[in-house]
Amino acid sequence: MQNITGDDDLDDTDRRILAALQRAGRMSNADLSDKVHLSASACHRRVQRLEKEGYIRDYVALLNPRRIGYPTMVFVEIKLSGQADELLEAFEREVALIPEVLECHLMAGSADYILKVVARDTDDFARVHRQKLARLPGVLGMQSSFALRTVFKTTALPV
Repeated sequence: MQNITGDDDLDDTDRRILAALQRAGRMSNADLSDKVHLSASACHRRVQRLEKEGYIRDYVALLNPRRIGYPTMVFVEIKLSGQADELLEAFEREVALIPEVLECHLMAGSADYILKVVARDTDDFARVHRQKLARLPGVLGMQSSFALRTVFKTTALPV
C-alpha cells in the first residue's frame, strides 16, 4: 500500500495485522499475535505504531441498522446552487450535524454531493428530506434512490 508520500511503509506483517483487525477489531493482542505469527510484545508495538502513524483511525462497533430501527437506506444526490468555497463549506458543516446522514461525498459529475442516509421508513425519510436536507445551505435539487436490499457491504479495505 502506498501512502500519500509514495513511500511503502507497510510490510507483509503490518498488512496481516491490519487485515485481521478490520475483520475482528475486538480481538485480543494475544489472539492477534497468534494469527499473524508474532510475539505478543512485538505485535503490540506494531499495532501502536500503526495507530500512531494513522493507518488505524479508530475502533468501532458496527451496528445492525435493522435491529436499531433504521432499515431504510437512501442515497441522495444533491445539486447546489453554486460552487463557491463558502457555500461548499457551509453545506459540509451543516450536513455533518444531521444524524441520519451516515456519509457525505463531494462528487465530480452531475451531482455535487452524494449522501448515504438511514431512516426508519419512507415517512421518516420524507421528514428528514423536508425538515433537514431541503434546508441545507445552497440546495438547488435532490434526487433520492432507495436501496431495496444490500447485496454486499464491507468496511475492510484491501491491504
